[in-house]
Amino acid sequence: SGGNRASRGVTCIVDGDTGWQDGEKWRMAGIDTPEISKPECAAEKRKGLAARDRLRRLMSGGYSLTRDGTGNYGRTLVTVTLADGRDAGEVLVQEGLSQRWPNTGNPWCR
Repeated sequence: SGGNRASRGVTCIVDGDTGWQDGEKWRMAGIDTPEISKPECAAEKRKGLAARDRLRRLMSGGYSLTRDGTGNYGRTLVTVTLADGRDAGEVLVQEGLSQRWPNTGNPWCR
């Protein structure tokens, strides 16, 4: 937490589809996870926390980032490849913790 993450060279996970790597903010390409900071309902926040925590566990075994351009808000779009070769975003989709982007809206509060 705290400001100046870029200048401090922070590496962390913010939520289920966003993180920082050595001070560079990234977002997973083609993946949308539930919001944590401004959820539309309590169920979305719970699912968002679960997605964030699962991504942390997945990445703790090792990972690599492949950059795929720049998205909204200037974030680098990435594919997160786990040490075992799986795509972390696809794992979250398969486990019901995310959906593909673009999508038709927020399924977490239905």
